[in-house]
Amino acid sequence: MMTNRTALGLRKLLVFSLTLLTVAALNGCQGLVGISQPPPSDNPALDAAINHIVIMVQENRSFDHYFGHLNAYRVANGFPGDVDGTPANASNPSTAGPVPAFHLLTSCVENPSPSWNESHVDFNRQDPTSNDATLDGFVQTAAKDAQALHYHDVEGRRVMGYYDQTDLPYYYFMATYFATADRWFSPVMTRTQPNRMYILSATSAGRVYPLGTGTVLSNPTIFDELQTAGVSWKIYVTDKVNGSLLQGSYISMFAAGKKYSQNVVPAAQYFSDVKNNSLPQVALIESGYFSGLDEHPGENPNLPGPSVQAGAAYVSTFINALMGSSSWAHSAFIWTTDEGGGFYDHVPPQAAVNPDGIPPRDLQPGDICTTTGGGRTCDFTSTGYRVPMFVVSPYARKGFVSHSVMDSTAMLKFIETRFHLRSLTLRDANQPDMTEFFDFSHPDWLTPPTPPAQPTNEVCYLDHLP
Repeated sequence: MMTNRTALGLRKLLVFSLTLLTVAALNGCQGLVGISQPPPSDNPALDAAINHIVIMVQENRSFDHYFGHLNAYRVANGFPGDVDGTPANASNPSTAGPVPAFHLLTSCVENPSPSWNESHVDFNRQDPTSNDATLDGFVQTAAKDAQALHYHDVEGRRVMGYYDQTDLPYYYFMATYFATADRWFSPVMTRTQPNRMYILSATSAGRVYPLGTGTVLSNPTIFDELQTAGVSWKIYVTDKVNGSLLQGSYISMFAAGKKYSQNVVPAAQYFSDVKNNSLPQVALIESGYFSGLDEHPGENPNLPGPSVQAGAAYVSTFINALMGSSSWAHSAFIWTTDEGGGFYDHVPPQAAVNPDGIPPRDLQPGDICTTTGGGRTCDFTSTGYRVPMFVVSPYARKGFVSHSVMDSTAMLKFIETRFHLRSLTLRDANQPDMTEFFDFSHPDWLTPPTPPAQPTNEVCYLDHLP
């Protein structure tokens, strides 16, 4: 006999399948706005294991730039070298000849641009609107930006630089002893703000550029869904902007920001909440975007920093505090970056689902994709570039490397799965739920390991390489 629960599950599956068939036919057309999917199926093991989900998203670093040389560390520590890392012959063309990948000796580097036009030239410098990912434009775009902005690296060589375990031992330890992924992508091929919109709302509502002054999005965020469901949440903010914590958080891009300003608190409160066993069920940590703790590359050639080591050390304080708390036994901490920052990666962006049928609507005359129909990268039917990530939890599978294609909106799917929430858009609805990162039956790290201290003494300069 079919139970009511089974019948409900079948109805959900039927509705979901019909919706996907409709979107497959209409995806890319205007009008498919605000499509919300049914809650995912129950996962009793997940529900029992995880009571707290903490997310921290740093700035502008690609997978190859940070974790492209992770395999050497993994093998040296007894783990398989199964990460798709930087090829030995990785390079990009320049006017002076090929620029190979090289180890950066400075913890600070000048900023490349990850914006719409640059990301598409990175994808294919000869034919940026095609579906053919040659991934040969990184150096060219970095050189052009450096010349326009009077940076020192006018050849664009910095995008081929990388860090390894000598620079970022804390990150290398976490990505090896806990769980990581080598097919984790930013949501969209452009800069920070639209990617942050996706991370909070699973869409940028057609934006590929930042919002205009005073403009906010009415789209629901994951925090709207949590609030409606009675799930506790907070946003812990490192920097005030003009005296406002809200302006130090990317939720200020949404109408939900002012509505829930009481949930936006100083980052220092995270540590007291962890200590007092009052950590919310979902937490977002907003890093030091203005104090140089977010790992963003330097944008002023006459000033030092920000340092990747200072940013990684800051991240370590949040994770270490959680591992040493009573909340650890039922927590998952997800770390990643918002987008690749214009740094080289050898894996192309992947096909993705347009979240709501809205095409890019704020392109300017002369922007790439405004004069031709273009391929999938001209719509929101492509991810951005690969970015580093790791999952830290007692239940994280020791040494696990996911090879499943997903973008950062999978974090939303994980939250939705755990707390039985409807998907915000078709993008998060189509993500894996991240449960492959965990073994809920045999937790490896109920007693957490002792990670290395993250050093902050590496030299910092911008005026030369490496």
